Amino acid sequence: MKTVSESRAFGGVQGVYTHPSGICDCDMTFGLFLPEQAEDGPVPLLWFLSGLTCTHENAMVKAGAQRWAAEAGIALVFPDTSPRGDGVPNDPAYDLGQGAGFYVNASEEPWAQHFQMWDYITDELPNVLFSAFPLAEAAQAITGHSMGGHGALTIAMSFPGRFRSVSAFAPIANPVASDWGRKQFTAYLGADETAWAGYDATLMMRRYGFDGPMLIDQGTADQFLDLLKPEALAEAMAARRQGGAFRMQKGYDHSYFFVSTFMEEHVAFHAQALLG
Repeated sequence: MKTVSESRAFGGVQGVYTHPSGICDCDMTFGLFLPEQAEDGPVPLLWFLSGLTCTHENAMVKAGAQRWAAEAGIALVFPDTSPRGDGVPNDPAYDLGQGAGFYVNASEEPWAQHFQMWDYITDELPNVLFSAFPLAEAAQAITGHSMGGHGALTIAMSFPGRFRSVSAFAPIANPVASDWGRKQFTAYLGADETAWAGYDATLMMRRYGFDGPMLIDQGTADQFLDLLKPEALAEAMAARRQGGAFRMQKGYDHSYFFVSTFMEEHVAFHAQALLG
């Protein structure tokens, strides 16, 4: 693992690191904020999964999470959204290929060699983090925005007991019924839609639910509402009587202005589950 940069922030350290990924068959980059409390021992970890076109840097710079995480004594990890590099397949469209990994394990060519983001986020990167940094593996929570909200919800529901809480900002809530999902799942996973079900938060909510507190914020002025399909997930949560809150925030769009507005509440929500 190589250190790209380390900067003092809110008494802690915001670092950027790269490491060779055997799962994605390329070098991967992530951001990690360690609060001052990490100097005295392992601290809880909050994952933030980013959305389409993003790198590790977008949320790290724009979401404003470090201030609130520092006050709570929680670390933050900002993974990249896909494998990258000259030898990694790509597509001219913004919503396929590099920057659009969709947190799935691709089985179709030309994507299968590198686009194994599910295993990267759930297996390889945790092993890197917990072996190299003072992080408490037993105290994890996860959140994300848009495509990253989709990733956070599906991963949290797939690993009962791993995450004490889950939240999402404007998640892609029902990708099997959206062009933000059907296009990518066909490319990465093939035409057999039975292989898609484990990557859809609405379908997983209907089948499994989440074994902890859940918080979802969605802006009413989001320009991508028809693609996100929040009503499908809200209905599934109600039908399952899932504990948690689904909040429609009046006038907010899909941008990081929306994310940063409610980040303090999301960090506090996770802090209660991680530290309470």
